[in-house]
Amino acid sequence: MSVSFNTLDLNLLKVFDAVMEERSVLRASQKVGLSQSAVSHSLARLREILDDDLFVRTATGMQPTARALTMAPQVHEAMRALEAAVELATFVPACSTKQFTLAANDFTTMVLSSPLLKILGCEAPTIDLMIKPVTRIDLAEQIDLGRIDVAIGVFSVPPGRFRSALLFEYDDVLIVGGKRELGRLDNAKLARLPLVVVSFGGEQEGAIGGFISERGLARRSEMYDRAALERALAESDRPPRIAVSLPHFLALPALLADSELAAIVPRPLARVLEQNYAIKTCELPYTTTPVEVRMLWHERVEAEPSHEWLHEVLRRATEELRRGAS
Repeated sequence: MSVSFNTLDLNLLKVFDAVMEERSVLRASQKVGLSQSAVSHSLARLREILDDDLFVRTATGMQPTARALTMAPQVHEAMRALEAAVELATFVPACSTKQFTLAANDFTTMVLSSPLLKILGCEAPTIDLMIKPVTRIDLAEQIDLGRIDVAIGVFSVPPGRFRSALLFEYDDVLIVGGKRELGRLDNAKLARLPLVVVSFGGEQEGAIGGFISERGLARRSEMYDRAALERALAESDRPPRIAVSLPHFLALPALLADSELAAIVPRPLARVLEQNYAIKTCELPYTTTPVEVRMLWHERVEAEPSHEWLHEVLRRATEELRRGAS
């Protein structure tokens, strides 16, 4: 069946874009300001025009067909371009009710959220944040589709369609429960410790060299310098013992309390944990490679005022972290 773009009602594509993003007729109707029946009617018209179901209703929401997945990125980008073309290129943070979506792991959320929310509270009290996990999702696809405005993490060289900027750097330290007395830590003593590390992905998920790659975007999955640890203990009579490998940092205080475990973590996180839990920080007996935490966004939002403001706010929210690393 041939489709003529000249006779196509662009409002149908607006509804399609909303359903694709929300995966729910109800939420899509709220997003575009139409009734549920109007959204359903628009979908029915578009299905007839394109001769495809586009979405299939399931127990977990409206699941897109292959045709819908193929056209979704182009439709979404076209809608964003049309909005930018017809709306005034002004952005007033103090009056805006915009919602920004960030992707971050629990480490960066813990060290960044407090200063970020203080800035928003003072300068943009009606702007909302949605923070999604940087793991367990196809991050590149979500950025491509415009569902994530900024991703925060450790990335290798990103594809050309993405832009990035440094937020802060860190190295690794060792943390233990507050009641532990390790004294001077050397390689021999470290080799005898049962260690806890955090890894956001394993070999079964395609992690290579501590990074997981999706659609050309590689993000760090091992949240400690494994190579430096192995080099430091290469001549030890025992290899490092990874007693526990976790998919997140939040369980660390409970695991370390009243136990012999010790955890290798980013230095900024150790500072936050020390402030809030019975945790002690120890310097590792070896040097770890400094790691850059960067923010990443799609090139299409370059020069868009609200996004430029968001990037500037994120830089200000991490000023203290940059000073702490220097």
